[in-house]
Amino acid sequence: MPALPDLVRPMLAVPGELPTGDDAGWAYEMKWDGVRAVAYVQGGRVRLLSRNDRDVSRSYPEIAALGDAAGPAPVVLDGELVTFDPRGAPDFGRLQQRMHVADPAVARRLARTVPVVYLVFDVLHVGDRPTLALPYDDRRQLLEGLALGGPSWQVPPSFAGPGADVLTASRELGLEGVLAKRRGATYRPGARSPDWRKVKHVHMQEVVLVGWRPGQGRRAGTVGSLVLGVHDADGVLRPAGGVGTGFTGRALDDLGALLRPLERATQPVAGHLPPADVRDVHWVEPRLVGEVVHAGWTSDGRLRHPSWRGLRRDKHPDDVVRED
Repeated sequence: MPALPDLVRPMLAVPGELPTGDDAGWAYEMKWDGVRAVAYVQGGRVRLLSRNDRDVSRSYPEIAALGDAAGPAPVVLDGELVTFDPRGAPDFGRLQQRMHVADPAVARRLARTVPVVYLVFDVLHVGDRPTLALPYDDRRQLLEGLALGGPSWQVPPSFAGPGADVLTASRELGLEGVLAKRRGATYRPGARSPDWRKVKHVHMQEVVLVGWRPGQGRRAGTVGSLVLGVHDADGVLRPAGGVGTGFTGRALDDLGALLRPLERATQPVAGHLPPADVRDVHWVEPRLVGEVVHAGWTSDGRLRHPSWRGLRRDKHPDDVVRED
């Protein structure tokens, strides 16, 4: 049986605008609000690796049946793990319940109550043939030829455009935005390439957790808000403000348990901070990544009106950069 590669890191998109002047040279896909995963399917078994190379197969047992459904040829697939709300829209909040579940019994129970669908949008290897050097259109034809479709996996459509119409449709469907992918582009493992553009309706930003402030009132002594950092273009971790909304009580308790063992005496972000920005802060080692939705950036590089969306343990702190 042909051997699959041990690791193919996912290609990443850059934030941007819809292509102009060459709409026919691009394909458009809906942007799904989930967790990226590369699936290695061989001999009836499925191994799911997250963006930071963690094996997350145990957390999503309903995807295991893809091993038999994919057919006899081994394949490597790229896609997104997504949960849907009762209206059929992606629900990242519900997906949080499924992420990082290590207990197989708990994972099986959650698979019934909070099911996940693996939305496959690329194929990186088929049989003994790597497909990375093929253009997008050829890879897409191969993917559709696999005829993948099941209770917990699907191949969502790719659209020819116009891109503006696809973006409008994504808004009407309550989706996050679209991905524009250059039709002639090869797949570049681990690279963030302008051949893939993500165009969003809302501002979202991955952030590094660099500290926390105690809560007030009934939450005194517990986590009340988080202090955030984002890397600049030179890879330096800079302060990005803080977030104090969007949390559930349980989320704050869980964050407290994760952050307290990481406490340190000095700030992990570069530069001089005014007294108001350091007062009452418990600094932590910058090892955890989260995600916020926000209203833009201030002139001094702080997030405007951020609201917490959740931890992103599938992301590495070094990969967190400002997305304008």
